[in-house]
Amino acid sequence: MVRQAITRLVAAAGVAAAGVALAIGAGGPASAAPKATAPSGVQIQGNDLPGGKVVVQQATQPRLFQSLYDEVSWLGAAKPQTTAPAGNKLGPKYTVTVLVKNAPSEVYDLYPTATGGPRAHRLAKQPGKHVADGWFYGRLTMPEALRAAGAPLKPRPDTLNGGIGGGMGTDISPASNDIDPVAGMNSFLNQIRRLFLLNGAVLVVVLFGLAGVAFLIRRRV
Repeated sequence: MVRQAITRLVAAAGVAAAGVALAIGAGGPASAAPKATAPSGVQIQGNDLPGGKVVVQQATQPRLFQSLYDEVSWLGAAKPQTTAPAGNKLGPKYTVTVLVKNAPSEVYDLYPTATGGPRAHRLAKQPGKHVADGWFYGRLTMPEALRAAGAPLKPRPDTLNGGIGGGMGTDISPASNDIDPVAGMNSFLNQIRRLFLLNGAVLVVVLFGLAGVAFLIRRRV
């Protein structure tokens, strides 16, 4: 009897310990939902922007957001490529802040009209941390991406599909530049007709010439 009672007490203690362990595991840090780190938006600050600041949210403007994010997404882990240019060769500055849940995550300065091509500056002081300060050659699509966000920059349609990894692109209507196949065929037939008429005229002249030569030879004979 004593042995059976001890066995029952040990079994009950084991069940209770397992229940406590499961409760701790369910409510502990291991089961907590992971923090979201995906960027939710991009903020651009510049003296010539409307109101001095533009915020592009990924949820409402996904295409424009992706275009802007592509300009800076590679800068965090990249090694510096160049030194700081002279201040008078940089042109207007646009500070781009990557937002995660509307909180600053990364900050970069972009110079789309710098002499020699766009430049990007990775600031040493980043939100909540410090990194190596660095300057980079920007993507060729940088001016168009910022212009699409509201920056008063000159259009650069030649770079819509250029730059590292491709460009942002915009909607271009091809309707006005389409080739009309009927008009093209009519033009081709007109050219063929003119060619035949020209060849016919040349043939007539040659025949008249031959006839004249034959007439002269016949008179002499």
